Amino acid sequence: MLNEQMYQYGNKSSVIRELFAYGLERKKIVGEEKVYDFSIGNPSIPAPTEIKQAILELLEEPAEVLHGYSPAAGDPQVRGVLADSVNRKFGTHYTADNFYMTVGAAASLSISIKALANPGDEFIVFAPFFPEYAVWVETAGAKLLVTPADTESFQIDFDALERILGPKTKGVIINSPNNPSGAVYSEATVRRLSELLERKEKEYGTSIFLLSDEPYREIVYDGLVVPFVPNYYHNTLVCYSYSKSLSMPGERIGYIIVPDEADDSLYVRAAVAGAGRALGYVCAPVLFQKVIARCTDVSGDISAYKNNRDLLYGGLTKLGFECVYPQGAFYLFVKAPEADARAFSERAKKHDVLVVPSDSFGCSGYVRISYCVSEKTIRDAMPIFAEIMKG
Repeated sequence: MLNEQMYQYGNKSSVIRELFAYGLERKKIVGEEKVYDFSIGNPSIPAPTEIKQAILELLEEPAEVLHGYSPAAGDPQVRGVLADSVNRKFGTHYTADNFYMTVGAAASLSISIKALANPGDEFIVFAPFFPEYAVWVETAGAKLLVTPADTESFQIDFDALERILGPKTKGVIINSPNNPSGAVYSEATVRRLSELLERKEKEYGTSIFLLSDEPYREIVYDGLVVPFVPNYYHNTLVCYSYSKSLSMPGERIGYIIVPDEADDSLYVRAAVAGAGRALGYVCAPVLFQKVIARCTDVSGDISAYKNNRDLLYGGLTKLGFECVYPQGAFYLFVKAPEADARAFSERAKKHDVLVVPSDSFGCSGYVRISYCVSEKTIRDAMPIFAEIMKG
């Protein structure tokens, strides 16, 4: 009677969402200050003041302009402003036609995958990876292949990648800065990946698309620069969101870039538009299209995240935890002090410390700790982490 696949997805939410929901209920019982919720990537720094100012100014516009539909791909003027901004930042030459407005990065990824996938196609991800990639690939009728994590550097294991790249490969998904590891792919990594994909395209006579998932692009530390992937590889689709960079996760606004350099770019753009139509994602929220057009060059203050990173990384390593040093995003990837990361997560849960086991990220033996929380939460949690470490 029902679609069994959809039932399974709806009947069991992600581990991240389950922990977040548990935390909300637990706070009602023991009090908010006594639950140390590191489960979800909800930005804790406020949106820049320019966002509020833009909203207030826009609310003075006529209702039919502000709250009416835009074209399916988004307001052309907004897309033109975004193209100009990206061109200034990365030396590109995009126009409004290269942009498709979306309901955040999740929509950007799911639309892009749907636009590219045919039955039997394969998409490759690199562990650790955001678990929803599997959902979007599977529901597009394709197959997900996982490249094991390089736990020494958390860059790309190219030998492992080359073993699974094949004539059925339609897409490769990267996420840098990475959720959950906080790693940032170096320019050398991006160059090597681009060269490998170009070589495999020629070998198989196919187009292999690189989907660059970039909601954390601006959240990097220690002077690092995130390579802009289309400047290295022609068949790149950029999937971007303002949820993290401007602290607007609930507003669900982002975009897809389809560069002119991509193979059959006009055909790909039409397929992206068709996938948005098929998935019901046409016309991203108009108010927030207009907001980001006014604020696209605004930056959030990430100093609080850097401070939290240093506090958490320093505190946990002193306690004996083995942690991946985060170069970007706002997650700490911590080696569980026991073989079963789920068991460790459950043990922490008994202390009202909520951390996400890494199994669903395709990399067992770790937990993800979101440090987009208050500094007080981190400081207060340290004695609890010490108790947990003692067993």
